[in-house]
Amino acid sequence: MKQYEIGALIGYTGATDSLNEDFMRLQTLELNACQLNVWPGADLSEEAAAKTKAMADAHGIRITAVWAGWSAPAVWDFYEGPTTLGIVPEQYREKRIAEIKEEAAFARFLGVTDVITHAGFLPEDPNNPQFVPIKEAIADIAEELRAYGQYFLFETGQETPVAMLRFIEEVGTGNLGINLDTANLILYGKANTVDAIEVFGKYVRNTHFKDGFYPTSGRELGRECALGDGRANVPGIIAALHACGYEGPYIIEREISGDQQTADIARARDLIRACLAQL
Repeated sequence: MKQYEIGALIGYTGATDSLNEDFMRLQTLELNACQLNVWPGADLSEEAAAKTKAMADAHGIRITAVWAGWSAPAVWDFYEGPTTLGIVPEQYREKRIAEIKEEAAFARFLGVTDVITHAGFLPEDPNNPQFVPIKEAIADIAEELRAYGQYFLFETGQETPVAMLRFIEEVGTGNLGINLDTANLILYGKANTVDAIEVFGKYVRNTHFKDGFYPTSGRELGRECALGDGRANVPGIIAALHACGYEGPYIIEREISGDQQTADIARARDLIRACLAQL
């Protein structure tokens, strides 16, 4: 059977004992990849990157991407979300662009090419007066990353698949891609994940394998759950990605903590392995 990269998200604040324990946990779970979830305030020095990479290498873990966060506020719902998330809100845009670029530099120290973020609620209407300024902001980040051989990836969720595709095409820097979160399209009520891959599958470079349910309220997102228990069609998603030629990692995300998170990650690992074995 072909060797695939299967991993999980790791929260990063610095090259600490806790981070080493996180890499050890992935190794114990027989995982070989991760994304680092990085937010402002973390140690982004070259020295910390070297220590982090050494820890990952010691446990046989490849860091496939840096998830680049940005400073508060951030409200994950349908009312305040559009005015607080990502680089869409004009009042936070300049600062957040700078933060993403700084985290991209940390990724370079790590030897990582892919930098991911939630851009925010990208406008569906290309005639929206904010469409061009947002496009220019994305191009600003993408062009800097391109100079260093890096890719800037949109995480799915807050926009329709067509809106995301449109921004990739309009910016046109050649180094934009997608981090496919298999639940977010459902949690935000934007699309069926398998169908979305038909729209933008060729741009998928990384993933969050997660599950959940569609919203049942006009204010709150749907509920996240363990992989296999929700509406994400994991076998269908993996088959659709394979049909697009996807060869990237399968990164598990479970938005809880503690022993149950570990158990759910192990269960997700087994489900992904079973689906990959059918390809």
